[in-house]
Amino acid sequence: MIDATWQVEVDRATTAEWSKMLDLFQDANIYQTSAYGEVRWGEKNLSRLVLKRGSQVMGIAQLRIIRPTPLKFGVAYLRWGPLWERGGIPLDHEVPARMARAIENEYLIKRRLFLRVLPNAFAGSRRDQVFQGAFPKFSRERGEANTYRTFVLDLTPTLEELRRGLDKKWRNQLTRSEKNNLTVISGHGSEEYRTFSEIYSQMRKRKAFETTVDADEFGRIQEALTETQRMRVLICQDNGVPVAGLVASAIGDSAIYLLGATSDAGLNSKGAYLLQWTLICWLKKRGIKSYDLGGIDPEGNPGVYHFKKGLSGNDVCQISSFAASASVVSSRMVKAGLAMQRTFRGSLRTLNFARSLKLPAAGS
Repeated sequence: MIDATWQVEVDRATTAEWSKMLDLFQDANIYQTSAYGEVRWGEKNLSRLVLKRGSQVMGIAQLRIIRPTPLKFGVAYLRWGPLWERGGIPLDHEVPARMARAIENEYLIKRRLFLRVLPNAFAGSRRDQVFQGAFPKFSRERGEANTYRTFVLDLTPTLEELRRGLDKKWRNQLTRSEKNNLTVISGHGSEEYRTFSEIYSQMRKRKAFETTVDADEFGRIQEALTETQRMRVLICQDNGVPVAGLVASAIGDSAIYLLGATSDAGLNSKGAYLLQWTLICWLKKRGIKSYDLGGIDPEGNPGVYHFKKGLSGNDVCQISSFAASASVVSSRMVKAGLAMQRTFRGSLRTLNFARSLKLPAAGS
């Protein structure tokens, strides 16, 4: 990448500088925030790459670096990046190509890591085409058992059009919730999140469901996020008593539904419907263009699937990750790790099933 006008900077940006740069991008998301990386993976395990044209930041990527031993092999993992869609600037396709080459040069060639890139893009979308063009030499990790599937709601129509587009039964439930004298409070502070956590804890005890989401961890992330990137927390109250809650992230031009919960006392309140609609109205006011309703599993969790389906979003799957390795040892390590991960998840599902039947798990 020898070019007088283009520069690549690696691990120079401070936490504050990274947060300011992130706000420049329309494809920004919570998984690329400094707060998520530092809380989830630890600051010492992060690497940040910045592409500049002259003095202008054109692309950024935050990666997790995994080195299980002092030996020089490991993994560089980029989740929901790189980011290259600058707000107010038409996308220059030279930027994705240069970002991909910069990432390849730094982590694959220079550090000799197994490089895995999980893009913020859904199959068949414009972003899918851009990513495929940027990473032509990388292999696609197709057929992953944990492929992210979701509903994405287009928020560009008017609120009247969005409401008419709701499934009839979903819309009727929303109308019922609006007649139940419920109130919704919202904010991005610690107090709202603590209230949500109490509701979420009740629901976890009641349902005993499998999840990879750590609500307490998201609470720490919320504390560390800058104000412009903080998650939105909505709490539904019935006569002043919190009965349901929702947590979503809105950064760039899109939003992601992260967490939702209903208390024991709120099962008949229909508060979840009112919360989703209230959030949609708030997102519209902020100019957010799309709303990712979070992962869906029609077979494993049909209730949540049908609830989200009622919002009439598009059923989409995240594109498969891109991967490459210049080290046989790093490649073998990743394959072994993925095999262990699948075994662990299978054991976790067995344990949760046993708990649902109130049976002892094997070996307990």
